[in-house]
Amino acid sequence: MNGMSVRTQSSEQPAETVHRAGFACFVGRPNAGKSTLTNALVGQKVAITSNRPQTTRHTVRGIVHRPDAQLILVDTPGLHKPRTLLGERLNDVVRTTWAEVDVIGFCLPADQKIGPGDRFIAKELAGIKKTPKVAVVTKTDLVDSKTLAEQLIAIDQLGKELGIEWAEIVPVSAVGDKQVELLADLLVPMLPEGPALYPEGDLTDEPEQVMVAELIREAALEGVRDELPHSIAVVVEEMLPREDRPADRPLLDIHANVYIERPSQKGIIIGPKGKRLKDVGIKSRKQIEALLGTPVFLDLHVKVAKDWQRDPKQLRRLGF
Repeated sequence: MNGMSVRTQSSEQPAETVHRAGFACFVGRPNAGKSTLTNALVGQKVAITSNRPQTTRHTVRGIVHRPDAQLILVDTPGLHKPRTLLGERLNDVVRTTWAEVDVIGFCLPADQKIGPGDRFIAKELAGIKKTPKVAVVTKTDLVDSKTLAEQLIAIDQLGKELGIEWAEIVPVSAVGDKQVELLADLLVPMLPEGPALYPEGDLTDEPEQVMVAELIREAALEGVRDELPHSIAVVVEEMLPREDRPADRPLLDIHANVYIERPSQKGIIIGPKGKRLKDVGIKSRKQIEALLGTPVFLDLHVKVAKDWQRDPKQLRRLGF
């Protein structure tokens, strides 16, 4: 009998279904709906969403747990034409990630025609031969069926033109929650067979400190994006449970620094009479408490790190 599996009708448990586990990443030009899609699949806010390019700096992973599979989403920073050292470093991170995942989802918004930014990424994708590529048409809730059909045809053409064979072309709306499950159903068979790689409760393996820093950074950018698009970095210096607290009333002390590039930007972040910084604190504290499930005391300071985007030593210290 060995070497052969024979299926018989019996009271025994059916042969176990194959379990798959692997990595997928979503790529696409800024604001193509990558982070929103990640959140919809995972069912919880993990990647930060923002309508400004390059806000996802770290490889945030979201984990989709299913009975038959575990899909780990790697969120790469947007690929763009680098102008600074930071830009080049981000692009390197992107290419390495693409080569290491099991499937790539290329996000193209339904409401915008394919443009040079999409082509730039598609050309890069064409160079990565082995990894299956799924074209994901996002934001379908914003268009009518005719526009959607035209976009699907255009994507098909783009593939033919660059020699990319799309494994699937899937329209989704993460906001309207349309087709999100279907997308997961299509990605799962492209993953290798194997046991789950993360424990059931995990939604992301990003260290908590990094996620906390991202939430603060997002709150700090709110309302000042035009003045300070990328020149904010946040470093959580320490997260410590407050001593002498009763077990049923814990408090977590978080000390974080918001770094900007120039002294002139300090006033923008702090705001008149410190009002902006206070708002940033209140807003991010609520989100951090929701994330960590514990009351938080947040201590925020604004510091100047001169031209940190161009300085390798500062970049390293700020976690890039």
